[in-house]
This record gives sequence, structure tokens and C-alpha cells, in this order.
Amino acid sequence: MESNVRVRFAPSPTGPLHIGGVRTALYNYLFAKKHKGTFILRIEDTDQTRYVANAEQYIIDALNWCTIPFDEGPEKDGGFGPYRQSERKDLYQKYANILLDKGWAYYAFDTSEQLDAHRKQHEAEGKTFIYNWHNREKGRLVNSLVLTDDEVHNRINAGENYVIRFKTPQDETLILKDEIRGTIKIETNTLDDKILFKSDGMPTYHLANIVDDHLMEISHVIRGEEWLPSLPLHSLLYRAFDWKAPKFAHLPLILKPFGKGKLSKRDGDKLGFPVFPLAYTNEKTDEVSRGYREDGYFADAFINMLAFLGWNPGTEQELFSLDELIKEFDLKRVSKSGAKFNPDKTKWFQQQYMQTKSDEVLTELFIPILNEKGIVITNEMKQSVSDKSYVQKVVASVKERAVFVEDLWELSSFFFEAPTEYDAKNTKKNWKEGTPELMQELIVVISEIEDFSSINTEKIIKKWISGKEIGFGKVMQPLRLSLVGKLAGPHLFDIIAMIGKEETIKRIENAIEKI
Repeated sequence: MESNVRVRFAPSPTGPLHIGGVRTALYNYLFAKKHKGTFILRIEDTDQTRYVANAEQYIIDALNWCTIPFDEGPEKDGGFGPYRQSERKDLYQKYANILLDKGWAYYAFDTSEQLDAHRKQHEAEGKTFIYNWHNREKGRLVNSLVLTDDEVHNRINAGENYVIRFKTPQDETLILKDEIRGTIKIETNTLDDKILFKSDGMPTYHLANIVDDHLMEISHVIRGEEWLPSLPLHSLLYRAFDWKAPKFAHLPLILKPFGKGKLSKRDGDKLGFPVFPLAYTNEKTDEVSRGYREDGYFADAFINMLAFLGWNPGTEQELFSLDELIKEFDLKRVSKSGAKFNPDKTKWFQQQYMQTKSDEVLTELFIPILNEKGIVITNEMKQSVSDKSYVQKVVASVKERAVFVEDLWELSSFFFEAPTEYDAKNTKKNWKEGTPELMQELIVVISEIEDFSSINTEKIIKKWISGKEIGFGKVMQPLRLSLVGKLAGPHLFDIIAMIGKEETIKRIENAIEKI
């Protein structure tokens, strides 16, 4: 058991939260809860050009819907706030200055035009331009490593634009440890001198991230694989500040269902599945992106599916409650290689959870759909929509074939309203010459049944069919068509018992008249 675990999920509020981000949040949450630790939400909003006003609330709503709420974060101060980087920006200058004073950073005054010229010159020579040890002190670049202190001072006072770059050490082999990937070796000579601070007073991600993680006492940084190239710099920054580094774990990518590369919104649009937990409206374009919640998925099914995109318990078990996931989760069982997203598997998880939901819960979810359909259960049925017991019986009889709550209507509409159309193909096949007369006889048989339970009705009608010495299909198929409108639905005599004698007779009479 790790002690004093503090982890953070640190998204940028630049739009809706991709399911890759949700999975990062989930793994952080599971790890924190397993080790009795703290799960922190930090909003990394230093890039004001890409900031989207409603994105932060979307992130919070998404985590709450997924039942992985943060312990500390915006409006939930745990003593380590503020939790928005834009509200912490006064902190970062101090730490940039510490690095300058210690010789781990330097001012660079190169304009974007000058850097572009260097890049083009390198390209012309078949090389790649990297701002680092091999050129930073050669006099071709304009920085405080080649300028005098007075020149640097005068340029800053004159309002010249500058950045503060990290001074990456030369000729060193870094031995880094990742909790998922093991030991990683990096030659520092291959690294560029990343920008840590911009002249607009805002830090780059690299500086702000390290300072915030240190001040918030983050013990483990669990983040996406795309941040793996930043690990050498981040490790060096901890060394430069003389701080103890957290443990790092880089999660595998979530891959497209087909082809290569990272799962994107375009894949979802093309193949017809959401890539966001909640629906999202783009404030600038009014474009609405689908969400798992609005598509009818249960949060626990969504989370269970997501947990398996990159992690496995080492057993055959696939269905896990959140508590079970917390108990079983282990970074050692997180895969190094990317996890292919499978929309069909997502539906499979949803269907499994559909079956585990109680009839009472599904009834509560189904009633609003019935109300939307304007269903008034007829007096002949002696029921009304407000009579939950009837709706619950309906749910119990059809739910095993449902994937979503919405499917319940398609599977059970005949319990609430008589069919107005009859499946043409099956009608042609099963409604023969002589069928109307048989159905008229059946009406008489049904009208004389007193105990209208499913078992008794089945016994009497089957006895009548046997007595006529005809095949069961000659009666049962037209009867199902009369009651349901198609050859579908649960046990026929359960339907008869549910809708009642008068409604059954009425529907057979309708079928005789219309077919």
C-alpha cells in the first residue's frame, strides 16, 4: 500500500472531455481510492487563446456523471488551491527566477523570424534545427548565455520580447523510471531547451505543471502516453529545483477501431458512436457532439468499459462495480501498448448492465418515455401508467432483449397500445384462408375463460387446438400477429394475461377486420 497518495487530473478547458481524458481521470481516481489517497482536479488554463468558457463546467459534470468526483479542485479547496492555473500565475515568475539564478535557465530574445530563418537554413542542409547545447552559446542565437548582463538588462527594460528557456545538461544519460514502462534511457544531447516562461508573464505547461505538482504534493503523475517525451525535461526540472520527483506512469493511447492512430471525434462521427461522456454544444459553431449519457448508456457500464481500455485484472472477469475496480486496480496491470476501442464491446457492457438493473430502477427510467409517447393505458386493461406494477411486469418480460432503456418501448409497445399495422411478410405467410373463422372460434373460447392467468389460458387454448387436430402454428402465429402486429415479443400467454381478456378479444376482432 502506497502511503500519502495524492494524484491529479489536469485537463485544459479547450473543449469537451475526450474519453481518453476520462480514462486518465478514472485511473487516477481508482489509484487514489485504492491507496486511501486524494484525487485532485486542476484546470490547466494557461493557454488563454484556446480557452472555452463552458469547458470547465463540462469537465466537472462529466466526472460527476461518471461517479468519479474529485476530492480537491475548483470550489473544493483542500488547502492546496487555487486549482486553476490562471489564478496561480503570480507564483510561476518566482520559480522561473530561481532557475535563472541557479544557472538552470536563461533568457532568449530570438524573434520568430530569426528562428524560422535558422530552421530553413538547417532544412536546406538536410538537418533539423534544435535549440540546445550545440548552438545556444555559438553567438548565432540571441540569449543571455552570450549577451552581457547589461545587454540582457537593457533589452528587458526596453520591452523586448523574450522567453526563458531551460538549460538542458550536455553529455549525460538520464535513467528514468516509469511505473508502467519500466526503465527508460535518454541522452540529454538529443533534447531541446524547452521554453518555460513567456514574456506575457505566463508560464508554459512544463514549468506550471512541475511547480503545481510540487506545491500540491502530488505523489504520482498518472497521465497519457503523449506526455512521455516530456518526462526527461520534467525529471530534470525536479533535479534543478532540488525537489523530490513524484512517480510517473504513462498510460497507453486509446486507438481507432480500424486502422492506425489515436481515437478521434472523426472516428465516432464516421462509425456512429460518441467519443465524449456527455453531449457537448460548441458555443462558437453550435455544433452538437454526442455523449454516452445522452445516447442512453449507464455511467457504471461506461466506466467498466473504459477501465478495460488499457488495463486488465488478470482473470476472466469482465464485469466490475466501481468498488471492485478500486480493489483490483494496479498500475502493473496497465498495458504498454495502445488499446483498440471497440464500439460493439461498449454496447455489450451496456447490455450486461441493463440486465443487472432491477425492474424497479428500469421502471422509473421507462415511465418518462411512456409519458412522452402519450400512453394512456386503456380501462379495459384496468391499468394506468401511474400503476407502476403493470409497467414493472412489462419491463421484466422484455428487458433481456434490451440494450438501452429506449429499447424497452420498441420491445413492449404492444403492452400499451393495440397494433395498427401488421407485418406484411408474416401476415402473408400465416394469415391464410380459413384463419378469420379460426380466430372467431378462438374469441368464443377466450370469452369463456374465467381464470385468465397465463398458465390456465395456455392450457385451455392448447387443449382446444389439439381437439381440432390442427397444427399449433395455424392458431398461435395469427394470434401473435393480432396481439403484437408482428411475430415478436415474450411468451404469448404472458402477453394475453397482461393485457386482459377484453383487450385480447378486441385485438383479435381488429385483426380479422383489418387483415
